[in-house]
Amino acid sequence: MRVYETPGVYYERADASGGGIAALRTDVAGFVGIAQRGPLGIAVPVESARQFEAWFGAPIDNGYLAYCARAFFENGGRRMWAVRVASAAASSAALTLEDGAGPAWRIEASSPGVWGNNLSVRVTESRRAQTRATVDAVDPARLLVADGAGFGRASLVECQAGPVRERAVLAAPDATAGALALARPLALFAPNSRLRVETIAYAIEVFDGGRLIALYDDVSLIPEHPRYGPLLLKQPWQTPDLRQPELDNRRAPEPDLALDYFRAARNRGAIAPPAIVIRELRTPAARDALTLLAGAGGAAPAAPVPLAGGADGLAALAVADFVGADQPPGAASAALAAARSGIAALAPVEEIALLAVPDIHIQPRQPNPLRPPAGCVADPCLPLPVLPPAPRPPAVGDLPPRFTLAQIYQVQAAMVAQCEGRRDRVALLDAPFDTCNRLSFSVNELRVWRSRFDTRFGALYAPWLLVVDPARAGATPARAPTRAVPPSGHVAGLCAAIDLRAGVHVAPANVPLLWAQDASLAFDDARHGELNMLGVNLLRALPGRGVRVLGARTLSSDPDWRFVNVRRLMSMIAKAIDLSIQWAVFEPNDWHTRAKLSMVIGSFLRGLWARGALVGAAADEAYYVRCDDSNNPPGTRERGQLLVQVGVAPSVPFEFIVLRIGRDANGFAMSTDAATADV
Repeated sequence: MRVYETPGVYYERADASGGGIAALRTDVAGFVGIAQRGPLGIAVPVESARQFEAWFGAPIDNGYLAYCARAFFENGGRRMWAVRVASAAASSAALTLEDGAGPAWRIEASSPGVWGNNLSVRVTESRRAQTRATVDAVDPARLLVADGAGFGRASLVECQAGPVRERAVLAAPDATAGALALARPLALFAPNSRLRVETIAYAIEVFDGGRLIALYDDVSLIPEHPRYGPLLLKQPWQTPDLRQPELDNRRAPEPDLALDYFRAARNRGAIAPPAIVIRELRTPAARDALTLLAGAGGAAPAAPVPLAGGADGLAALAVADFVGADQPPGAASAALAAARSGIAALAPVEEIALLAVPDIHIQPRQPNPLRPPAGCVADPCLPLPVLPPAPRPPAVGDLPPRFTLAQIYQVQAAMVAQCEGRRDRVALLDAPFDTCNRLSFSVNELRVWRSRFDTRFGALYAPWLLVVDPARAGATPARAPTRAVPPSGHVAGLCAAIDLRAGVHVAPANVPLLWAQDASLAFDDARHGELNMLGVNLLRALPGRGVRVLGARTLSSDPDWRFVNVRRLMSMIAKAIDLSIQWAVFEPNDWHTRAKLSMVIGSFLRGLWARGALVGAAADEAYYVRCDDSNNPPGTRERGQLLVQVGVAPSVPFEFIVLRIGRDANGFAMSTDAATADV
């Protein structure tokens, strides 16, 4: 205990909690799909629709990921992880900048895709500081100056005396001593020569379709400078030393490095990467040409130079791009980057509780054609106006394939396999498009599709939802068009909103969905009842009640795991207990440790029972925790084992409420009975 001797006020930390168990967050969703831009094979956390667009772009004609992300946030979601998929044919648009000796930098769009072909770059030279100097008579690598303000270490400077010019790099400027030390002596100037010295930097302007979107000023060519171009414009999770001659920044980003970057608390709200990244093409021996030029032949362009070569890589999309593959620990970074894509990229993310892959159902469509503006007849009596050049038409990428039912099943089976393996998440399966566009055949087709699965970690939702199409909102000014999208984004947002508002034990159903105009099919009560008993959760547009999810069943044939909220509640309890009792490893296996575990777990379950997650008139009816000598005999303790038995009675939602109205001797009587599915 600390002994206080000096009078005063002291601060001591006194935690109220003693290592208890807290309910985990279960509202975080993981999505895999096609996007306009964004890193490939890397799970990115997103906390708003605006942040999603900053990372992955606006909704596009041939991708559902942006639609589902917006639906997730519109319906109450607060945090999701997104993974963009593309084939190996995807490439980034690029432009090569040259110096006096050859290629110097490669400016690339920050992610692959034809979106980068809309970018153009202008590089201009700027001179920020100027002074007069004299070459030292004793040391020709030393310049005597009257004012050294603005000249920093590793600055690029240009020395001029009349028509003679020479560039050099400052090694150690010492403004107080009135001298600038150069990295090497000047070759064109003799000692005692009087010079004019100016600092040289570069400004990089980035245009998107002719509109300025970014300006990077004071960019340096010198690797030791703090604003060195490849170091200043790189992916935020990129950690290799870009100054090394092996040019580590040209390799593919490692998924583990990106995941570690996003896991860090300071990066929870990480902003999007820059529009462009710079990759060094020079070796250390070829960095003597201290002039950066752009364009063909090394001429500095007066107009922005477009980037070229970007490709979406959608035509060659395959099931492997959506599924990916888990690599063993210690695998090479190249193998990780190549294999961990799609669903596999979400496997290491611990906080995900909902999983969806909407773009395996993609229905390709031609991009929205742009209509040229109507021309006007110029007045011959007026001088011709000077009009800006017409913007370039936006680049159009390739179309993705339309996946077969067998391929869709492969991806959804991989989703279920990951959820069953981790046991901490549930797969939200979208019914295939063909099963949701013909009412006369939908029941049979949905029945066949549902028969493919028997899992407690998956739920099937149908039909699709019609939403206002932001990708073509300007096509018909009189009436905004709608587009059918998979319902997993809306359902994930509904689950998140209910988890945050009431708890994971509440069934995610019977709440009006936002940003949903209608359902793609209108099922009647008879078809609804048939599909509900099979475990297909229907979305219906009810008169005066909006579009609602009217089902909360899993795809399990076990009656104990019939409901989605029961499965998710049990997963949360198991994971919360597992994470919170890790301290017990290597503790003495005696009555004190067993009693402490029983008390901590019992306190956690009692809190759930008080919130209605567990049923029972008393706590003893809702749960039990057994960790004593009865299930830990001496033989078990001698083997270093400790067994804790936990039993809970999760609350089960009522699906059917029956109103019985009849006549008795004095008038009418009404009673209400609630029944579950097995009644």
